[in-house]
Amino acid sequence: MIGRNGYKNRIELLQGTLDMLILQTLQWGPRHGYGIVQALHADSGEALQLETGSLYPALHRMERQGWVRSEWKQTESNQRAKYYRITAPGKKQLASDLSRWQQMVDVIGSIMRPVREGGEA
Repeated sequence: MIGRNGYKNRIELLQGTLDMLILQTLQWGPRHGYGIVQALHADSGEALQLETGSLYPALHRMERQGWVRSEWKQTESNQRAKYYRITAPGKKQLASDLSRWQQMVDVIGSIMRPVREGGEA
């Protein structure tokens, strides 16, 4: 994942975050791989640029785990593409991931804003 300013401002995702972002994107409806990439790019304010070398292994892994299902369909441009959709187990996984993500955000936030002796931040 590379930010819009290239390698210098590269944004790395924590392990497991990619699955959560893909599942969240699929909450909005079935998408093909390129559609997932475009949605993440747009919804991140163009800060995230997902490479296909990361996307498709994640989608295949999530399909094996039963979190997503795929089927071949025609795109709007009349090309054949594999569309992915979230499953009920995928929705449960997403809820679990979101809960763990919020806990991580809270923990990191408390570390980054430690309370000093005397109650000052």
